[in-house]
Amino acid sequence: MLKAVKHGVILEKTERAFEELGVLNPAIYQDGNNVHMFYRAAKKGNFSTIGYCRFEGPLTLVERHNEPIFIPEYIYEIHGVEDPRITKIDDKFYMTYVTYDGINACGALATSKDLLSFKKKGIMTPKFILNEFTNLIRKHLHNPSVARILAFNTHRNYPLTETIKDNLFVWDKNVVLFPKKINGKFVALHRLFPSIQIFSFEKKADLTTDFWKDYMKNLPDYIILEPKYDHETSHIGPGAPPIETPDGWLLIYHSAEHREKGLVYHASAVLLDLEDPTKIIARLPEPILTPAEYYERHGYVNYVVFPTGTALFDDQLYIYYGAADNKIAVASLSLNELLTELKMNPHEDDSK
Repeated sequence: MLKAVKHGVILEKTERAFEELGVLNPAIYQDGNNVHMFYRAAKKGNFSTIGYCRFEGPLTLVERHNEPIFIPEYIYEIHGVEDPRITKIDDKFYMTYVTYDGINACGALATSKDLLSFKKKGIMTPKFILNEFTNLIRKHLHNPSVARILAFNTHRNYPLTETIKDNLFVWDKNVVLFPKKINGKFVALHRLFPSIQIFSFEKKADLTTDFWKDYMKNLPDYIILEPKYDHETSHIGPGAPPIETPDGWLLIYHSAEHREKGLVYHASAVLLDLEDPTKIIARLPEPILTPAEYYERHGYVNYVVFPTGTALFDDQLYIYYGAADNKIAVASLSLNELLTELKMNPHEDDSK
């Protein structure tokens, strides 16, 4: 089984107040030999902002800002802006990120022309409390995929009082945009626990409550990837933005495995159809990255490899990831070898 070569930790926390707790889960944009990194920076109390640094080549740090480049501004992100991903579509950069108000976590969007200043466009994921969500998907509860989503969200162990739980939105995180429009529309992946879903839209304003009500009423049509293997016995979620290859869209995603002492997060790979990314072409039965090094097994949250960005140098695909939720590491592997191995593991429709 193909495994990535680990290059170790490339960014750690400093004594600066905004990142004294940890740095993790970076968005990556590659411009030639420059790798722009927008990373989640956590301060005491686990309040998050987004910092910026730049690498020459995949590993050499040459610039790092002393202050965050992206901060909470609205009540729905008062506890933090987290886990960014970034893509360039046409002449504009699109950053998706998680807003956290201390109770609810949602996916949001910001845009930029220059990677220096970002304009926030607001929350883009649905906001339904559990009862509303249940009513919208009720007619599909005979579908095992939908039943799993409801069961997972009904029994999640939120560290909240029962009163607050009754008013908690169903969490929808890990929004990742494809780096080009497909059939004239933006296409994005997201994650209602425990699977990965897809949605498309022409403009951000289309993502209304009515849009999401119609979406939920047809939820089975949008579930494209579910936990399947031994390393994904808990849940999965989109990782880095998909990479366009001649063989399909390469998606590096995270997989969470239940173990006796808690969850273990891995990085895994799947290939989606170029014209219709709801179709799975191939999927690896084992992870390409698993927490084995000390810096991946010990940190703010132990046993975590959480991929959120990639860069390509010649044939080497560099995968940037949060390690144990308090530092950033990178690993690489041959893109051609990865695609070859994927094609040796064609997808079988489990529903047949």
